[in-house]
Amino acid sequence: MESQYLILVGSLLLLMSILAGKTSYKFGVPTLILFLSVGMLAGSEGILGINFDSPSFAQFIGIIALNVILFSGGLDTRWKAVKPVAAKGFLLSTLGVFITAGAVGGFTYYLLDFTLIEAFLLGAIVSSTDAAAVFSILRSNNINLKYGIRPMLELESGSNDPMAYFLTTLFTGMVVAQEFSLTSSVLDLVLQLAIGGVSGYFLGKGSKWLINKIALDFEGLYPVLGLALSFIIYSFTEVIHGNGFLAVYVSSVLLANSELVKKYALRQFFDGFAWLMQIILFLTLGLLVFPSRVIDILPIGLAIALFLIFVARPLSVFISLAFFKLNIRSKLFISWVGLRGAVPIVFATFPMVMGLEKADLIFNIVFLVTLVSIMLQGTTINKMAQWLGVQDNEVKTLKKARAFEFSEDSKTESAEIYISSNSKVIGKKIHELDLPKDSLVVMIIRKAKYFVPSGSTELKYGDTLQVISTSTKDLTKMAQDFG
Repeated sequence: MESQYLILVGSLLLLMSILAGKTSYKFGVPTLILFLSVGMLAGSEGILGINFDSPSFAQFIGIIALNVILFSGGLDTRWKAVKPVAAKGFLLSTLGVFITAGAVGGFTYYLLDFTLIEAFLLGAIVSSTDAAAVFSILRSNNINLKYGIRPMLELESGSNDPMAYFLTTLFTGMVVAQEFSLTSSVLDLVLQLAIGGVSGYFLGKGSKWLINKIALDFEGLYPVLGLALSFIIYSFTEVIHGNGFLAVYVSSVLLANSELVKKYALRQFFDGFAWLMQIILFLTLGLLVFPSRVIDILPIGLAIALFLIFVARPLSVFISLAFFKLNIRSKLFISWVGLRGAVPIVFATFPMVMGLEKADLIFNIVFLVTLVSIMLQGTTINKMAQWLGVQDNEVKTLKKARAFEFSEDSKTESAEIYISSNSKVIGKKIHELDLPKDSLVVMIIRKAKYFVPSGSTELKYGDTLQVISTSTKDLTKMAQDFG
């Protein structure tokens, strides 16, 4: 295929994915499913018939994309919110992964004609929750949760990939070599995680120093610098036999919670770039799938998916959090948000690249498990949060004001309040509003135009007020009273 046609097809697929994602939530379908669907429609058995059958290339794209997604997720992680739930998140991302892999592996061993190691390999591949899926669905739904559940889920999904990655590579190697040493495997795990954590910390410190001291002439180069540093952190850590995914996440969390020049620009860039990588990743994985092969293993895949969702995931959550004071409703919700996404599918390419006998079967089962997880769990998170009583309705009405970025140490918060058609403040002037103390309307967006209001500015239907305050409760009250 000539380059111009390749670029045209690629850009059209990208456009189709964005347009699909734009409308998907109106029908309750997560965007990630739409991205996969576009890839499948364009694949070998789809409308465009693009013949793509390169697991090694898909794996390469997956590793690049996961780096960007993890780095972006880390940049949005506030340590103050994570710190109280760090121990819970750590246990979910380590012990929880082991329990899930073991449970699914045991079920697969008795369900299919797999050796015990092959069954545990499948369990390891689907053992981690997916950062892209969790970040995407929680943030696009603007779900606010009680009891620190949201930072716990985001911490778990951002930090459990290293454990699943280790188990996947371990069992893949065992199937190939037909040998296993418990002592060397445990030692290898500890070393990989230790080197990954230490490398991420010190390289994150070095990245902070470089970003603050380099004084680039063009502001647009700072995100490029951040991108280069993220790939250096991953690749250097892998070279010294550490876990690169863990290093990337640790370093980005450190940067997010440090005094850093152009932090807002970095966050904005990586947020958009992470979306681009998610789309490319899911398109690539969709192209790799042959739907007819997935249909052939539908009963088996459904059985494993339902076992994972209703047995293995709750088992791992309840055991991992057994020693913490957390109510049953919260644990049930955490169990429900055990979303599988791109990560398991990427990990499923490892057996294919190594040429394992049952690699295709494993890949198709993992793909179906992911599909069921996102469709069943991803579309019902809001309803489950409401039903289990873990949704925090006090801050549901708040939306962060555009173009306002305060440091983590600042006590000032911003919000956008939309004036609906039945708002009580329509026709009132700014000085007539009963604004709480230390609160101020600093900008109004009217018909896509921004302007600074005066005390005599009259509010109209459709206005969006950009408000700053020292109290989140005051912002919430204004949103309820004015909206």
